[in-house]
Amino acid sequence: MTMQINGVPLHYEQFGTGERHILMLHGWGCSWSHFEPIIRSMQDDYSITAIDFPAHGSSGRPPEPWGVADFADCIKQFIMQTGIAPCDIIAHSFGGRVALYLAAGSPELVRRLVLTGCAGLKPPPDPGRQKRAKRYRMMKKIYQSIGKVKFLKSFADKSVSALRQKYGSSDYNALDDEMKKTFVKVVSEDLSPLLPRIQASTLLVWGEKDTETPLWMGQKMEKDIPDAGLVIFEGDDHFAYLHQWSRFVAIVRTFLT
Repeated sequence: MTMQINGVPLHYEQFGTGERHILMLHGWGCSWSHFEPIIRSMQDDYSITAIDFPAHGSSGRPPEPWGVADFADCIKQFIMQTGIAPCDIIAHSFGGRVALYLAAGSPELVRRLVLTGCAGLKPPPDPGRQKRAKRYRMMKKIYQSIGKVKFLKSFADKSVSALRQKYGSSDYNALDDEMKKTFVKVVSEDLSPLLPRIQASTLLVWGEKDTETPLWMGQKMEKDIPDAGLVIFEGDDHFAYLHQWSRFVAIVRTFLT
């Protein structure tokens, strides 16, 4: 199914007929289908809606570079138009960013939150990372200056592109130029000031060995969200919820009931 939201064709799927509504929000570069094992296990007892974020899966692209607030407003409009509020939200990684923003700004739409490998917090200063970023900015500036010379422009453009491949993340490098602007806006936002404003009871599920959203992020969210608890999947990574989906479902069911 598709619904037009804020100028974007938003694809979504619905399952089950239970009275309680669950909204699934996937991670960056994924789609609603990453939740399929969980949906199959829960659809007999809940009404479940799973979306493809704009520029993901079968949904259309944003008309311009979006930040987290734009994605959150899109989901807010979707919740209101489908009449599923208040709903429980299960969100992974980037989906967690949107869920945090939505729960802090529109608490009346959210009943309970389940966040797994949730992104949105800035890491503490790291000398190595800062040095690498400084080197990238310096080299980029040099090549852009060279590019002002007409016959060297092609060389400069290729050099800047090579820099991005070398210093950018795999998620960033997989995007076209327009979506890279959206990605930069999203990952540049620190959502930690929103945590104390979240009223919904929150379950945090984290992989102990998560390198994308390290465990300290889950620990900080547990500390700063007023009503939150953290469950750690020992030895697992950023996709712990999927690797151990039956365990995840059992914990989520207990939390929601």
